[in-house]
Amino acid sequence: MITLDELQRSTAEVGDSVHRTTISRILHKSGLYGRVARRKPFLKDIHKKCCLKFATSHLGDTPNMWKKVLWSDETKIELFGNNAKRYVWRKSNTAHHPEHTIPTVKHGGGSIMVWACFSSAGTGKMVKIDGKMDGAKYRTILEENLMESAKDLRLGRRFVFQQDNDPKHKAKSTMEWLKNKHIQMLE
Repeated sequence: MITLDELQRSTAEVGDSVHRTTISRILHKSGLYGRVARRKPFLKDIHKKCCLKFATSHLGDTPNMWKKVLWSDETKIELFGNNAKRYVWRKSNTAHHPEHTIPTVKHGGGSIMVWACFSSAGTGKMVKIDGKMDGAKYRTILEENLMESAKDLRLGRRFVFQQDNDPKHKAKSTMEWLKNKHIQMLE
């Protein structure tokens, strides 16, 4: 997690000023290449404890139990392009060659938000979410798609539903709706 500039400065601090290309060439010979750092969610200690508690509480679960779990979540999908930075290796004066550029559109390409579910048997329904998702909209999506997805996936009436800890998922009204439908939650 150190940049070429930082490496170059550290060589200057010890008295030997080494050029960036020399450092880069030596790193390449060693099998190291400049890449964009991968991102991963930052987990606080409480998150790590919760994950560990979940994992240890399900150590003894059988494969058949996991076949009865219906998982769900929402995600945003970029309709055109990608908002992330991309780095490419290229020769000098080739920055505008088509193979080194990423097409864009003015004013962004837009995005859609979807809710979907899946189990070990396959994928369930996928629903486009119009506007901002709140607890009421989430319950409507569940009402119109959850039971039908469980039926299509042949999970039976006693399937287990798994969602993340998003506030609209854990809202009292959502939990009450699930309880009234006799839907068991994975704890």
